[in-house]
Amino acid sequence: MFCKAKGGSNMDEDTVFTVQELATYLRMQPVTIYKHAKAGKLPCFKVGANWRFKKATIDRWISDQEENENNGHSK
Repeated sequence: MFCKAKGGSNMDEDTVFTVQELATYLRMQPVTIYKHAKAGKLPCFKVGANWRFKKATIDRWISDQEENENNGHSK
C-alpha cells in the first residue's frame, strides 16, 4: 500500500505517500491534497508529474500546525 524509500514497516520514517495515500492518512479528499500541494501549503516534492509526500515530513508539519494553533498563530 505504501511506497518506501527503504525497507521496514509500512509506517516507518522513510514512507513516501502518494496523493491518495496521504488523503487517506489525513482523512481528506484527494482534490484537497492536490490543491494544497500546488499552493505550497503541504510539504511535498514531485517525481515526474506526480506529487509525493514523506511521512516524517508530514508528521513534523502536523506538529508545527498544532503548535501554531495552540499559540494562536493560525495560518
